[in-house]
Amino acid sequence: MNNGQTLVIGAGVGGLAAAIELAAAGRKVTVLERAAEPGGKMRQLPVNGVGVDAGPTVFTMRWIFDELFETAGSTLEAGLRLEKADVLARHAWRQGGVLDLYASTDRSEQAIQEFSGKEDALGYRAFCERSADIYETLREPFIASSRPGMLELVRRVGFGNLDAMWRTAPFSTLWSALGDHFNDPRLRQLFGRYATYVGSSPMKAPATLMLIAHVEQEGVWLVDGGMRAVAVALKDLAVGLGVQFCFDEGVREIVMEADRAVGVLTEEGRELRADQLVYNGDISALGTGMLGAAVVPSVKAVMHTQRALSAITFCMLAKVSGFDLHYHTVFFAEDYPEEFAAIFGRGQITEYPTVYVCAQDRVGGNIPQGPERLLLLINAPADGDRRFRDPQSLMQFRGNALALLRECGCELEFDEGSCVATDPRRFSERFPGSGGALYGHANHGPMASFARPGARSQVKGLYFAGGSVHPGAGVPMSAMSGRLAAGAMLEDLD
Repeated sequence: MNNGQTLVIGAGVGGLAAAIELAAAGRKVTVLERAAEPGGKMRQLPVNGVGVDAGPTVFTMRWIFDELFETAGSTLEAGLRLEKADVLARHAWRQGGVLDLYASTDRSEQAIQEFSGKEDALGYRAFCERSADIYETLREPFIASSRPGMLELVRRVGFGNLDAMWRTAPFSTLWSALGDHFNDPRLRQLFGRYATYVGSSPMKAPATLMLIAHVEQEGVWLVDGGMRAVAVALKDLAVGLGVQFCFDEGVREIVMEADRAVGVLTEEGRELRADQLVYNGDISALGTGMLGAAVVPSVKAVMHTQRALSAITFCMLAKVSGFDLHYHTVFFAEDYPEEFAAIFGRGQITEYPTVYVCAQDRVGGNIPQGPERLLLLINAPADGDRRFRDPQSLMQFRGNALALLRECGCELEFDEGSCVATDPRRFSERFPGSGGALYGHANHGPMASFARPGARSQVKGLYFAGGSVHPGAGVPMSAMSGRLAAGAMLEDLD
């Protein structure tokens, strides 16, 4: 057991997971967080005194959290109350049609047959088998392991299983692969949206991302108290292991001696020393010198053209009529390729973008009779350092989103004071170095999955966690990154 001092910079889910793993192994851990509470992007915003989830809303891959709590001598059930979703999401199209996907693939297959015919239903069954195959091939050697290169990944999968590697389809785009399974363009939209889970375009992301379909089929969970409750539970778990938290205290600079990271200078003027550091923030903040020139060599910043998606969000209390929202509902217009051509090609938002709605009070069949908590999200370019400075443009984007909902039959009634907007500029300010990108590096092209840095940086004593490093974006992947960072550190100490 090594009980030396470790500093964790950032109390996002990756930093929280790293702190738990390290404390459970006997390390003295202090977490520094510039915000007033844990969670990072996993946060709530107050709307008329009511907290509304303003970040991630989907809880999957619970095995990662089961293992994390077990490491700390507890159980996930002791920290969180979870309800397994029967309906994964509801989908509606302006040109017509409403389709629910279910946790049961048999029910989803039947729903697709009624929606677009038997051929697409059979295509869905084949798609599910393919996504499960990809997931099982990559779960242990890639998702749950330190970042490999392509040859190392092949070695981990096994040279005798090259056919399994080939079936992960890294050289096909998700959009083209979906054409192998579905004739109805609406279904290509529905499943192509999985690319946005990692901030990417389905026209450029590899078909490997089909594995997300299997992740959801293994279980989508609704969290009592919203996703903020996950962050609070992880913080409480860490505190129980002796981890100390310093909120409202960000890091101004990482201190170096010779070629090694040895501590930090905080924004409050304190200097804290440590044997090892875990950085849980956007890697571009390091690569662009925001935490001192000495650590710039630790990692390459993500180029502007390589950034993943940002978003415009509206947290609101609104009365809903005309459409039966589910907890997760997605509203589509017709031209999906144009939406991503606008974002990644022209740095713009198309007139009628896809709108995701999280109706956070619709749990257990509950249908609120009055105003309810809603999160509306549209994809946006990660250009927060230059664009989106005009408040009128936000109102225009909101109007376009509400118009799409209205054409799908969904009316929202709310007061101006009951709607709080966040745009890429504000995301950029809250998450330094990101430019507003919510997912780090866009997963475009066959080698993009290997572009994210691993847990070990190029600077001794400095490790990485968070959505901008391996294994990628999203709550479970970020948690896994923290566990991998802790594992790498403990391995190096040994």
